Order: sequence, then structure tokens, then C-alpha cells
Amino acid sequence: MNNTYNNAFPSSFRYKNVLEKGKPVHDKYDSFSLKHPAMDLSRRAKIFSPFDALKGFDDELAKMQTDVTDNYLDNTIHIDEAP
Repeated sequence: MNNTYNNAFPSSFRYKNVLEKGKPVHDKYDSFSLKHPAMDLSRRAKIFSPFDALKGFDDELAKMQTDVTDNYLDNTIHIDEAP
């Protein structure tokens, strides 16, 4: 591995030796690659695709923003200032 990281971290950096080892390289037919074949890109993309954890939350925020904007732009609603 190149020595790009030698100057990036102090000598006291805990995982410097792990970082310097780099990514392991496997042959196509070694025991690791046979047990753990590479995942195809379509399956890999599904793992990292975004998801909506709070279904409908974005829609409610957009609706609330529209309502608030409309209320403040409407001159019929007056907000009393504190004395």
C-alpha cells in the first residue's frame, strides 16, 4: 500500500497499522471468495438505497410549511407583538 496515510495521522493513532495494511486482495477461486462471493450490483444497490423511515412525514412537513406560509402571507391574520 502507498504511504499516503503516514503523514495524515499522528504516530499515536490507534488503528494506524490496520489502515496501512489496506484492503485485502483475494483470488477469484481462493477459499474466502468461494465462501463469500461478490454481491451483484443490483442487490448491493438495494441495501444502500434510501428509505422512508417515517412514512408520510415529508408530506406533512410540506403541508405544514404551505399552511404557515399562506397564513403569514395573508394580511388578515395579525400577530400581536409582545410589549
